[in-house]
Amino acid sequence: MSTDINRSWQLSGFGLSRLKPAEGKVPEPGPHDLLVRNRAVSLNYKDKLIVDGTLIPDLAFPYVPTSDAVGEVVAVGSAVSRFKVGQRVLGQVIADWPDGDAPPVLHKHTLGSSLPGMLSDYVLFGEDAAVSAPPSLSDVEAATLPIAALTAWFALAEATKPIAGQTVLIQGTGGVSLFALQFAAAFGLRAIVTSSSDEKLGRAKQLGAWQVINYRTQPAWDEAALDLTDGLGVNHVLEMVGGDNARRSINALGADGRLSIIGLLGSMELSFPILPFMRNRIVVQGLSIGHRRAFERMNQAIEALALKPVIDKVYGFDQVPRAFEHLEKGPFGKIVIAGS
Repeated sequence: MSTDINRSWQLSGFGLSRLKPAEGKVPEPGPHDLLVRNRAVSLNYKDKLIVDGTLIPDLAFPYVPTSDAVGEVVAVGSAVSRFKVGQRVLGQVIADWPDGDAPPVLHKHTLGSSLPGMLSDYVLFGEDAAVSAPPSLSDVEAATLPIAALTAWFALAEATKPIAGQTVLIQGTGGVSLFALQFAAAFGLRAIVTSSSDEKLGRAKQLGAWQVINYRTQPAWDEAALDLTDGLGVNHVLEMVGGDNARRSINALGADGRLSIIGLLGSMELSFPILPFMRNRIVVQGLSIGHRRAFERMNQAIEALALKPVIDKVYGFDQVPRAFEHLEKGPFGKIVIAGS
C-alpha cells in the first residue's frame, strides 16, 4: 500500500483558483486507525466558506478540503476492533464526540478543518470516529450523510423530540433542508418550506412539504407562516441564513417555539429583538452537526424509513472545481464527487 500514489485536491491559498490536483503517499494507519479508500465525497456550504477564506481565516496550507465521505476499509491498525477490512464506512466529522455532551473545544478534532479533508483517494479515520454506511444507500447517496443529514436529524430528533402534528419551518432547499423535510414528513410534522424558486417549492411538495412560501413573491414570509398556522405561529424554525433573516424567524414562531441556528448563508451574525423571546419563551439553540451515537441512530432510521437522499448532481474526481461552482449556485439537495 505504501508504494501507491494518493491523489488529492489541495488548496495552496484562498480562492477556488488555488485548488489544484496533487499527489502524495498513502497514509499509514496508526494502532487505532482505519485506512479508507474513498468512493464518494459530498460538498457542504461550509466547504465553500473555507475555500473562500471566510470560515477559517488562519487556515494552514497546503490544505485538503471537505469533510463528508464514504469508502471501503482497506487496512486497519493493530488495535482496531470495531471494523474489518472490506467494510463500508462513513467518517464522524467531529471525531472526538462519540456520545453525550460535546467536547469542550468542539472543533479541535474535525475532519476537513483541524484534521485532513476528504478529497483524497485514501484517508484515515479513527476507529471511534467512523460508522457503518447504511446498506440500502449507494456510495453517492451515503456520502451525503455526515453533515447534512446528521445536522437535520440532530435538530429534529436529538436536540428535541418530534411531536406529530407540530409545525416546522425549513428555510431553503439545500442538503440540510431537504433531509430535514424528509425527516419531518416521516415524523408526522407539518413542514413549511421557503424558497425563492417556485420550481424548487414544487419539488419540495413532492417530498412531503405541508405548505410552501416563495419569499421572493412574499417577502414577509413570516407573516405568511403565521397565516398558515391561523396566527399561532410555527413550533420550530430551522434558521439557515442568519443576519436580519432571524428577525422574521422569531416573528414566525409561536409560544414556546424553538429556533435552531444551523446556517450562515447570508451573514456570520444574527440580529433580532429581545422582547419576543421573553413574551413567547423562545428557545434558541446553535447546532454543530451531532455525535457518533446519533449518527448510528439516524442510519438505523434511514434504513427503517427507506429514506433516499436527494442528489442534485454527481461530478467526477477530475471535476472538483466545477462541483464547487455548482455549489455556489444553490443546488436542490446535494452535490457529490464520485471516487476514481
